[in-house]
Amino acid sequence: MGESEQVAMLRRKAWLIRRNILTMIGTGKAGHLGGSSSLAEIVAVLYFHTMRLDPRDVKAPGRDRLILSKGHAVLAQYAALVELGVIPREEMSKLKTVDGMLQGHPDMDRTPGIEAVTGSLGQGLSIANGMALGLRLDGIPSRVYVILGDGELSEGQVWEAAMATANYRLDHVTAILDLNRIQASGPTRETFEIPHVAEKWAAFGWHCVEADGHDPSALMSALEEAAGEKGRPAMVIAHTVKGKGFSFAENNAAFHNGILTEELYQQAWRDLEAAPH
Repeated sequence: MGESEQVAMLRRKAWLIRRNILTMIGTGKAGHLGGSSSLAEIVAVLYFHTMRLDPRDVKAPGRDRLILSKGHAVLAQYAALVELGVIPREEMSKLKTVDGMLQGHPDMDRTPGIEAVTGSLGQGLSIANGMALGLRLDGIPSRVYVILGDGELSEGQVWEAAMATANYRLDHVTAILDLNRIQASGPTRETFEIPHVAEKWAAFGWHCVEADGHDPSALMSALEEAAGEKGRPAMVIAHTVKGKGFSFAENNAAFHNGILTEELYQQAWRDLEAAPH
């Protein structure tokens, strides 16, 4: 597959991920549309290009791992796992129900393909570090990817973990920052401003690369550069738009975990159909 075909395929996967996110949320039920849809291209590139993962055996020891530290955005991960055939498509209609395997936050016991229980923010990088150290001890050359939210960076545990990743030279850890600049209560700059993000991570001993988080080609290149870094971990700072793909939700904190009316739901479908796919 040529690069242009590959990029077109990944854009299609991102579109399908947003479609699945919308299907799962439906109407009259709170759902994390904003922070899930900002991840669509990131998740598409990881699952359909970068990560080593056999959908027929998601527990294979040699697999790459993905930890979604911003666990409230797990709809994007569910959506990709549905497209991979890991999660049955009919489970989407059972989101956040007692009988369903898809809960509001990741549950590794109930959902195939989920590597950790997350959603209590700030803990994902610590989990990734533990996994990476275990893989090193076992001599398994797998990579561990962890997705962080920018609002999550106000958690002190993130920075403790960042120092540990660099200290132990875990160069098989790649973090991806979903830098959409909006959290549940509004713009991150108004809640807990953290300027000079790249410089901060670099000062903590990480190799940093920035990319357009909605451009599959840029993400592929950034993740390839991250994987090539030796002796230190890498951070991909992905510049994204909260609510990407849904006109009423873009850059709108109200849809961090909002409820869609029937009118908004239909508008979301129109936005999807109008987007290239």
